[in-house]
Amino acid sequence: MHFTLKQLQVFLAVANHENVSHAANELAMSQSAASTALKELEQRFEVKLFDRIGKRLQINEQGNLLRPKATALLSRAEELESSLKQHSEVGDIKVGATLTIGNYLAIGIMADFMNEHKNSNVELTVENTAAIAARVRNFELDIGLIEGELQDSDLDVQHWRDDELALFCSPDHYLAKKEKLDDLDLLSAQWIVREQGSGTRQAFDRGMSGILADLDLRLELQHTEGIKRAVEAGLGIGCLSEITLQDAFLRGSLVQLKAPDRSWTRRFYFILHRQKFVSSGVRSWMEYCRRA
Repeated sequence: MHFTLKQLQVFLAVANHENVSHAANELAMSQSAASTALKELEQRFEVKLFDRIGKRLQINEQGNLLRPKATALLSRAEELESSLKQHSEVGDIKVGATLTIGNYLAIGIMADFMNEHKNSNVELTVENTAAIAARVRNFELDIGLIEGELQDSDLDVQHWRDDELALFCSPDHYLAKKEKLDDLDLLSAQWIVREQGSGTRQAFDRGMSGILADLDLRLELQHTEGIKRAVEAGLGIGCLSEITLQDAFLRGSLVQLKAPDRSWTRRFYFILHRQKFVSSGVRSWMEYCRRA
């Protein structure tokens, strides 16, 4: 074999950081050692994997062709190393989750997973759907748990579970006592909604098909708790996943509204890179999610 796993590690770290110094820090090696490893890999096969732009190294076409294969090979090597050391078979995994899933579902799943797999560690990143998809696409995450629908040729999108959105307002809002909202009610209200790029916003827009352009969207906020507080303060009515609102409905600080003539059902999904090796840890994580 005319290359080493360390050379591939350096190549992938440089591809992620576009900087040899940052890649060396990540791998706990000197900058000169990282530069030498990358140079030897390129020279051995007479290929350039990066375009040098000032101090930045931008991965080129040849590098992009190598990247998924190197990632898959290193994932298999890491799993083999874990087995040889007689550690937990599932190893460590990097999970990305959108805000609703990350804050209300993934933490409990992660606790159960790590309690059973004592030698395993789960690194959880919580961002919106667009950001999580970008990180999976860039091989920064092993798996993503998202709320939004996604069309991406690089990603394998698998149905996980269904979810229901709920409309809600403060107890003092003029719509709080109304048993059923029609389109005129929806159009008369001011709305506090999630930002563009989130799965919740995507589902809200789809649910409001036909009248979306005429809605009064007073505020767009990135965080679920911020939307709940704004609605409690009487700034408007909101739409979030029902699982994020159950405690507030029980306390009576928020009131659920019904608009049965429109569809509020959506799906949660697993996303994986099509060219990344699916480790036993990721497979085990998916099973925990399905059982949760």
